Amino acid sequence: MGEGILGEAASAKREEIVGMLTKAYWMEIETVMNYISNSVNPDGVRAQEVVASLQTDIQEELGHAQLYAKRIKELYGVVPGSMEFRPEQTFLQPAEDPRDIVHVIKGVIEAEAGAISYYSDLIQATDGVDPVTQDMVITILADEEGHMRLFEGYLKEYEAEGLA
Repeated sequence: MGEGILGEAASAKREEIVGMLTKAYWMEIETVMNYISNSVNPDGVRAQEVVASLQTDIQEELGHAQLYAKRIKELYGVVPGSMEFRPEQTFLQPAEDPRDIVHVIKGVIEAEAGAISYYSDLIQATDGVDPVTQDMVITILADEEGHMRLFEGYLKEYEAEGLA
C-alpha cells in the first residue's frame, strides 16, 4: 500500500471513510429507487414538471452512487451487493393518492436535506486525511444542494397557491 490515506498507518481512518462511503452509496441507490417510483406514479398535469425533474435527477443520483462505489474500491473496500441493502427512506414512499405531488416534493426535500447533512459529515471526516474523497464529496454536495433548492421552489409555488 502507498502513502497517505492508502498507507498502513491510515488503515483505521480508511476503514472509517469506507464505511461512510458505503452508507452514502446506499443512500444514493435508495434515492434512485424512490425517484424512479415517484417519477412514474404521479398523475396530473401539475405533476409533470416534478416528474421531469426527478427523471433527470435519477441519472445524477446513479452517477453519485457510481462515484461512491469507485472510491470505495480505490480505498481497498468492497462495494456491497443487494443483500446488504436496508431501506430507510420512509418519507419517499409513493403517495396513496397519485395526484399528491406535494408528498413527493416534501419527500425529495427531506432526502436531499439528509444527504446534505451526511455528506457534510463525510467532508469533515476526510478533512486533512483524504483530499480526493473530500473533493469528490464536495462536488456531489453541490449537486444535492441544487436538487434541494429546486424542490424547495416547487414547494413554495404550491404553498403560494394554497395547495400545500
